[in-house]
Amino acid sequence: MAAAEGGMFMVHQTIGGSVLCCKCGIPMQPNAANMCVKCLRSEIDITEGLRRYVIIAHCPECDSYLHDKSWIKAQLESTDLLALCIKKLNLIKAVRLVHAEFVWTEPHSKRIKVRLRVQKEVLHGAVLEQTYVAEYTQKEQMCEACTRVQANPDQWVAAVQLRQHVPHRRTLFYLEQLILKHGAAVRAIKIKQVDHGMDFFFGNRSHAVKFKNFLAAVAPVDGCGDPHKKLVSQDHKSNNCNYKYTYPVEVSPICREDLVCLPPDVARGLGNIGPLVICTKVTNSIALLDPLTLRSCYLDAKEYWRSPFKSLLTSRQLVEYIVLDVDVDGSKYALADVQVARLSDFGKNDAIFSVKTHLGHLLKPGDHALGYDLYAANCNDSELDKYTKLDPPDAILIKKSYEEKRRSKPGKPRAWKLKSLNMEVDDSSRGPTEQEKMNSEYEEFLRDLEENPDLRFNISLYRDREYQASEERASMTDVDDVPSVPLEELLADLDLSDGEDDDHMSE
Repeated sequence: MAAAEGGMFMVHQTIGGSVLCCKCGIPMQPNAANMCVKCLRSEIDITEGLRRYVIIAHCPECDSYLHDKSWIKAQLESTDLLALCIKKLNLIKAVRLVHAEFVWTEPHSKRIKVRLRVQKEVLHGAVLEQTYVAEYTQKEQMCEACTRVQANPDQWVAAVQLRQHVPHRRTLFYLEQLILKHGAAVRAIKIKQVDHGMDFFFGNRSHAVKFKNFLAAVAPVDGCGDPHKKLVSQDHKSNNCNYKYTYPVEVSPICREDLVCLPPDVARGLGNIGPLVICTKVTNSIALLDPLTLRSCYLDAKEYWRSPFKSLLTSRQLVEYIVLDVDVDGSKYALADVQVARLSDFGKNDAIFSVKTHLGHLLKPGDHALGYDLYAANCNDSELDKYTKLDPPDAILIKKSYEEKRRSKPGKPRAWKLKSLNMEVDDSSRGPTEQEKMNSEYEEFLRDLEENPDLRFNISLYRDREYQASEERASMTDVDDVPSVPLEELLADLDLSDGEDDDHMSE
């Protein structure tokens, strides 16, 4: 095989030995054309007639490219874009494509360059190989979907209605952070905050389906049914109909730290656990823990929605206790017998409760804990009534409480902050009481993130540029102080826009 100057030509060998070029007479390796590469280059150009300059339509809104009559979404220097560029050249009948690759160009130059290596059979069966560069000029043109959105931003094709019917929004705050981290709602035209949930509006039905599938992957949701359809327009001649689709997605009302009384059938299916269990974690399945035996199990979304049930007591009904004595049983799971008294009774009466808890590795005498007061609770639950021989404990402790220490250090600033979705809020239907309730629930969510490393594992926390740690706080070494987020877990906020901080950051 003989190579041309600069590596532009390649002539495939057909016979052995050494011959003279029929044009210039220099010795060369024999080939079917009996000409050296230099002479072949002067005689034949296999790239002649091939397209070198092509105009390609590009939609800047959805980052897609027009091919024939369809729009193909592709990123710069991706395999999809390379395949689209090659199809624009129509090389199949002219030459044989051997290799193709992108040539780097400035991203804002509106130019795409592709280096192609092609082969073609020429004189007397000789195969020539040559490299050339094709240049594509991007012509900005919005696709039909983006044109409709620009003409009317409120025009949507599909909506996802996310709902959870519980008296707080802690789960919704957590889902908001997951959506932000994974960019799941980046295609949403509009996001609206409503009671007990959020509405996401999309200009394309496939985007709504993709977002619904994301929710099913991170939360125990019930959204497998058919969407609701509303007829928008109909063309009787072509029999074409335009619909608006609404996908209702309901999140399980079982939340983290809830006390649950399992129905007998569900308890038997989970290995006779409980029946009084604590929800310790919620992902696409529900993690349950028996605080009296430390047995744990997972209940997936399909099993839950096959026979749904509600919580016996929720985190809104937690009671603060003070720990009087702790006796660890010696189990590796720190199961312990503790003596507690309600903080509201402390110093007023001698009501002391001896209960078993799974928090033996955290509690010590003098600590405060939050738990459910089953001694004084009025539980009207049909599932609990099915267990006639059940003797529930006087209290079930859920977590260690730091409220007493927080009250001694009010207004302590945080070194971190969260981003939030740009949602529309209907302030006309929300009074000052509702806003105070929302702020209180958001503060509880931030405290949960500080106390629970597992909860903040899947979300992104950002450094607060306005935070300045004083020398007094920097020198504090009390290991039993109020929990905080370590600085090594925080991310730098790389928001390049000047005016978006107020819209995307939570106070």
